[in-house]
Amino acid sequence: MPISGTTDGRLRCVLPFKAAPVEVRLLRNAAMRQLTRWGMPTAVDEAEVVITELATNVVKHVGDGTAAALVLEWRSGRLRLEVHDRSPVLPVARKTGCYDECGRGLHLVASLTADWGVRLTAVGKAVWCEVPLSSGAACCRVERAVGALEAYQSTGGTLERQGRSWETSLEESAVELIAGLLHWTAARGHDPDDFLDRAQTCYEAEADAA
Repeated sequence: MPISGTTDGRLRCVLPFKAAPVEVRLLRNAAMRQLTRWGMPTAVDEAEVVITELATNVVKHVGDGTAAALVLEWRSGRLRLEVHDRSPVLPVARKTGCYDECGRGLHLVASLTADWGVRLTAVGKAVWCEVPLSSGAACCRVERAVGALEAYQSTGGTLERQGRSWETSLEESAVELIAGLLHWTAARGHDPDDFLDRAQTCYEAEADAA
C-alpha cells in the first residue's frame, strides 16, 4: 500500500515491498504508476532501470523475503529514489573481476543518475540516488496544480474522506475543482465545453513540446 503526501513542497511516496524476484516487477510497476500520477515529465525510463537494479540488489545481497521499502521524492528539478532495507552492510561498486556479479547494479545506477550514495539508518541502510529532471513548464504546472488542490482541500470544499489515501483524496479534489470551474464558466455566460476543449488543446501542445 503506497503512503503518499507532501512535505515542504515535495511530492513523496513510500512503497513497502518484500525482497523477491516477483516483487521487483510489482514494485517497478507501482512506482511507474505513481510517477505517472505525478505527471513526471522526464527520466521515467531511467527511474525504472534504477528501481529494478536497487530492488534486485536487496534480493541478491540482503536476502529473499526481506522487508524493504522504496521511497520516491520529487522536488523541483530532481527525482530522489531511496531503497531501505534492514542490513547494515554497505554495498560497494567494485571495479575488479566480480563486476558482472556484484558490481553491475551500482555501476549502472551511477551511470544513470546525477549522484548516489549509501547511509546507515536506525534499522539498516538506505541506498539513494538522484535523477535530474527537466525544469520545463510541465513540471511547474504539476507542482502548481498540487498546491492548488491542497489549498482547495484545506477550505473544506471536498467530500468526507475518512480512511482514504492521499492520492484518492487528491484525485477527488481535482474532479470537484474542475466541476467547480465549469460552473464558474457557465455562470459567466461561457460554454463549459469550449473551455474544456481549449484546456485540452493547451495540454496536448505542451505535452508534445516536452
